[in-house]
Amino acid sequence: MFTVVMAQAALAEPAPLTEADFASVDKDQAALGQLLFYDKILSGNRNISCATCHHPKFGTSDGWSLGIGEGGVGLGPDRNAGQDHSRIEKRVPRNAPALWNLGARDVHTLMHDGRVSIADTYENGFNTPAEEWLPNGLNSLLAAQALFPLTSEAEMAGGSHENEVSGAVNDRIDKGWPIVAKRVRAIPEYGRRFVEAFDHIDAPEQVTIVDVANALAAFQALEFRSFDSPFDLYLGGAVDALDASQERGLDLFYGKAGCASCHSGPLLSDQQFHALGLPPFGPGRTRRFDLIARDVGRMGESDRLEDAYRFRTPMLRNVALTAPYGHNGAYQDLADMIRHHLDPEGMFDRWTPAKAKLPDAPWLHQVDYVIWQDRAEIARQRRNVAASGPPLSEAEIADLTAFLHALTGTSLDRPMFGVPEKVPSGLPVD
Repeated sequence: MFTVVMAQAALAEPAPLTEADFASVDKDQAALGQLLFYDKILSGNRNISCATCHHPKFGTSDGWSLGIGEGGVGLGPDRNAGQDHSRIEKRVPRNAPALWNLGARDVHTLMHDGRVSIADTYENGFNTPAEEWLPNGLNSLLAAQALFPLTSEAEMAGGSHENEVSGAVNDRIDKGWPIVAKRVRAIPEYGRRFVEAFDHIDAPEQVTIVDVANALAAFQALEFRSFDSPFDLYLGGAVDALDASQERGLDLFYGKAGCASCHSGPLLSDQQFHALGLPPFGPGRTRRFDLIARDVGRMGESDRLEDAYRFRTPMLRNVALTAPYGHNGAYQDLADMIRHHLDPEGMFDRWTPAKAKLPDAPWLHQVDYVIWQDRAEIARQRRNVAASGPPLSEAEIADLTAFLHALTGTSLDRPMFGVPEKVPSGLPVD
């Protein structure tokens, strides 16, 4: 959500977001990527797809505070933690982020902690967890990001003892990708479509994980563009696109509330990292040497103490559709998320688990809130909390909430591709 600063002069409204702000995408590759996005063949146990946690029915998220990945059953708010030997072994440590406008040219950093970014740190164009083992040929940041859910035990790979993909990943992060690529190209329809969509591929045997990732990125970049909300129409000159409450909320967003100091520019994000002091819970995203169920945010990537508990500013198009909010989904309600920005210390102290939304998994309850028993860690997190924002009335909070609803696209029910009825693997489609 958005960081609030002390009352200040009005910030400039951005230029409208247009087609020119997005890189060109091959539609045949995107059509292929659509099938891959909804196909569970990409997961280690063939039981979860990209769409399972990023479904358009739920704003390209999943409706939960923390994702239910490998081992879960069902879709969206109806998804459960599974049972018996196939149930989830741990929760996904962070909220499933929405995918809107990630194909924009100006996007340079992805993931809550920014661990996938455009950089030449390892002389392959990107700074990622794969470091120098990231394969060459990825044509966008979105393609680089698409590789990493495939390597996550909790998300798509499965346990190291369960399948050949997760076993290979356990050896080294890049070892599972060739196995996934071989699975895909061995399916005749996929092999044929890759040959048709990519000029450099003459035979199915040439398909690599890079081609899979580039196709996935092409689909997401086209399918999940959204810049026709009432706010976008207003920026384009339709002065009557917002109702009275939304106009007041816009004035607060770019004025007194200071939201646009971080949610800036056409994408409504500075792509930087801020410590909001969201109440912690869940397994945390620990570093390899960290034995505490905590999430240190950007510091886990940068190793800089000043980055402790900082998380990337999200973009806000369609934010009303993607509850719960925050890197860990600490709040189910937009107004509560606004209140947290206004009074982070007070909201931290008043927060209860009822504010979050977790699927019932009794075998994980002991871990879910264990962090609150560590008084030293809670004290550290409270010391890294953003300054309080300006005092706003409940009426002003309601107006800000109304403005955030005005960021919802008006044509989301008319996607370019939609959900396929079937996929080449023959596996069920969520």
